[in-house]
This record gives sequence, C-alpha cells and structure tokens, in this order.
Amino acid sequence: MSMNRGVRVAATGARLVAGAAVAVACVVGVVTAIHAPWPEVRHDPAQVQVTPLPGDSVLVCNGDLRALGRDTANPLAMWSAASPTVTVDGTSGAPEIGTLQVPDLVGAGEVRTVTGAVEERTAPLVAATESATVEADDLRGFAALPCGTPRLESWLVGGTVDTGTSDLIILTNAAQVPSTVTLSVYGTSRGTRTVIVPAGTQVALPLTSIAAGNALPVVEVTADGAPVRAVLQSSLVRTLDPAGVDLQEAVAGPQLHPVLAGVRSFAADGDDADMTVLRLLSPEDAAQARVTVRASGASSIANEFTVSLTAGEPAEVSLSGLEPGMYSVQIDADAPIVSAIRQQDALVRGSDFSWMTPAPEIDSDALVAVPAGPSPRLQLVNDTDADATITLEPTNGKPATEVTVPANGSVDTAVTQRTSYLLRTTGTVHAAITMSADGALAGWPVQPSAGAAESITVYP
Repeated sequence: MSMNRGVRVAATGARLVAGAAVAVACVVGVVTAIHAPWPEVRHDPAQVQVTPLPGDSVLVCNGDLRALGRDTANPLAMWSAASPTVTVDGTSGAPEIGTLQVPDLVGAGEVRTVTGAVEERTAPLVAATESATVEADDLRGFAALPCGTPRLESWLVGGTVDTGTSDLIILTNAAQVPSTVTLSVYGTSRGTRTVIVPAGTQVALPLTSIAAGNALPVVEVTADGAPVRAVLQSSLVRTLDPAGVDLQEAVAGPQLHPVLAGVRSFAADGDDADMTVLRLLSPEDAAQARVTVRASGASSIANEFTVSLTAGEPAEVSLSGLEPGMYSVQIDADAPIVSAIRQQDALVRGSDFSWMTPAPEIDSDALVAVPAGPSPRLQLVNDTDADATITLEPTNGKPATEVTVPANGSVDTAVTQRTSYLLRTTGTVHAAITMSADGALAGWPVQPSAGAAESITVYP
C-alpha cells in the first residue's frame, strides 16, 4: 500500500469513528432531553393590588318597636310600641343623621340613617346601636340592635308562626331609588312574595303572611334596584302574658364555618327543652354539620354532636342540657349553611328571649357602640392557632384596656353602656355584645366597621 493510500484509509477511519461518536452523543442527548425538564414558558397575567377610593360610611337603623293587632277594626295595622335610645359615634366626629319615612306605622318615631362622610380619601369608622324597653299588655321585654349596612342578599334565621307570636319582617330602603324585594321561605312548605320598598322608606309585614304552616321558617331576602336592611322583630305571648321581644339582624349569607359568640344557657324548672335551641338550614345541598360548644373562658368541649341536614329544610336542636352560663358555638359543615340560636331566660310572666346570629371575622379596627341597657359584656372568640390581643379604647378619653384571647379559646369582659369603643386586634377574632338582667335579654354580633376599605387584585 502506498503511503497516500494509507493516509486516506486512516482519515476515513477517523471520520467513521468521529461520526459514530457524534451519533452516540445525539442519541444520548435525545434520551436525556426526553427525561429532563423542558424549559417552561409562562405568561403570568399582569396584576396590581388596588385599594379603591372609599365612599361615605352609611348605616341604617331600625327605629320603633312595632305592635300588631291593637286596632280590632284593622288587625293588620301596626302601632309604635316604644321608641329606642340611640348611641352614635364616629372616628371623625359626630356622623350626619338623616331620617326615613315610615308610612305604615301609626305614631312612628324616627328611623335614622347614620353617615360618616369621606374626608381626604378616608372614610371614618361609624357605629350606632339602638335599645328599647317596652311594658304593655301585649308586648314586653328589652331589645337592642346595632344600625346595619343594607344588602342585596340576606337571611332571617329565626322567628315562628306559632300561636302567641307576632313576628314581623322589617325592610328599610335608604337609597334614592325603589327596591324590589323577594322573600323566599324555606320550610315544610316553600313560598315567595315580592314587596316594593319605596326610596327612603321603611315597611313591614307579618311573618305569618308568607310563612304560615312552617314551624321553623327561614327567609331569604333578595333585593333588586337598591339594597335593603332586613330585620326580624319577634315577640311572644304565653296565654295572656307577654313573654319577651327581640330584634334579630339578618345573616349576610350561608357559611361553612359559622361561629356564634355570647350564647347563654339558663336554668329552668321542669321541661326546659326549648330554653336554648339552635336552628340550621342548608339551602342547596344535604349536609352534615358538626357542632362544638365550649364554655366562655374554657378550652375544653362542653358538648359536641353532628346534625344531618336535608337540602332546603330547616332543623332545630336543643342546647338546653348545658349548665347555666355563657358559651361559644362553632359549626363545621360540608356545605354552606345559615344558623342562629334562640335563648329564653324563663317560661313565666316577665321573661324575655333573644336570638344570636353568627359573628363575622374581625381582623382590623372596628368601632363598637354599646347602647343603654343592663350589664353589657363583650364576648370574644378566637378560633385560630395563635393568641390575639384586643385593645378596647373608649372614645370618651378614658383609659384603654387590653384583653388576650387565647388560641382556640374565648373570654368575656365588661363594657360600659352608652359608650363607644375602638376595637383593635392583633389577630382574627369573633365578637358579640350581650346584655341581661331579670326579664331583659339581648345580644348581637359585632360587625366589621363600615368605612374599612380592603384592597382588591386588579387584572388589566
């Protein structure tokens, strides 16, 4: 073989070896690429956190207690039974007070609106609470309720159409346009009714007019055109003796985990099965609701049970086996539910009762107005895993107090009537105000203050 031919053979062999190496490398690369993570191409949507400019803070009050049937010639006519005392405050001075029309109430007093005007793009916190005592042949007891925010949807989870009751649905429209309100009744028989509430007006209708035949009615209130505030006034007469009156705030909507603070159990002689009762409704789906009851200030469980709920059918469970005292009730349901608890202090003449509804979460400053009434106390429930410190700062300049609510615990503390407090918290809590004396009982959840604007995420 000549030298040139040898060189050509060697070169050819080198190219074959190099080609084989390249081929092997390509195969290895492809196999590796198949199993290796590929580069991810992402296009995250543009977003920005925006705190909207607040509007004026507006609360709507309930006004006079109403009596039904005092005119035998017109048994559906409603009469003013008592005018409330109002405690009002705001973080930027006294709020503006307006009044609404009450054309269907004989002798009506004022139905107030409370407005805190925006100043320099900041809405002040405002609070107002009404309380009234009535002593009459057909109506007696103590009732108190804070002025609230109108809603497009709300639920009245209480009341009854039993003999001796005169429960009323009160609808208030503080807007400048009429509201078409649909009342949908859940119970053994379903029904609906539509009511037109004129602008700047309060109207009321008997619960029996839409819920007759339902032992445990729950009413969904939906408004079109303008939001309304819905309140249930309940009263009871046993034989000929008036045995209590109450004002119940509507629940904003169904929840998976409602928390009820300030539930009170009373001692009673004889059959006390209806002294403290829990009413539940799962509007859309069948559900299991696990109910946990703890005494105020204790972490141990006083009672625990599960309630099976049929979709659209209210249910009631007695809690009267509890020892006398103050409790919190936490419910865990596998479908959204609405709930409320009725408390009765006695079954004799001169007794009173009260409905307590779930307390929403409070995680920012809230202004609380405590009205005139007996022995007011603030109930605090912490259902988180971290302690929360609550600072109560009276707006009248008196010294502030601090209360620590332990994780998964509750406490209660005395507050002063006719006084407003700025409530500050280091965590998330639920709160309620309770008032009680012989023959006088009232309670209601503390709502997040009107005027607190939360940021929202905007996707351009």
